[in-house]
Amino acid sequence: MRQFAAMVGISNPYLSQIERNLREPSERVLDAIAEHLQMSTDMLLGQLPDEPRAVSGVATAIDQDPDLTNAQRKALVEMYEAFREVTRGKRKRGRPAAGDDSGVDD
Repeated sequence: MRQFAAMVGISNPYLSQIERNLREPSERVLDAIAEHLQMSTDMLLGQLPDEPRAVSGVATAIDQDPDLTNAQRKALVEMYEAFREVTRGKRKRGRPAAGDDSGVDD
């Protein structure tokens, strides 16, 4: 436990208190623990994300990339989902999305 606490950057007593549910860790501490365990914060907490997201190859690849931090993964997935939402909104309004040739006559 001492080694893990040092790797995460917190004290051993603080980690022990978190483990026994005496203290609630900050988001930074949760992210650091999840990153060192090579899992998402949601998986660590045993919860589903607040907003359901469609499982796509892109999101899966981002989640599985070992060269990204949890914060980087989260930011990339949020940007990706935002781009998808904009495109879906434009399609619903009948306007082609940028780079979409479906509404252009040849």
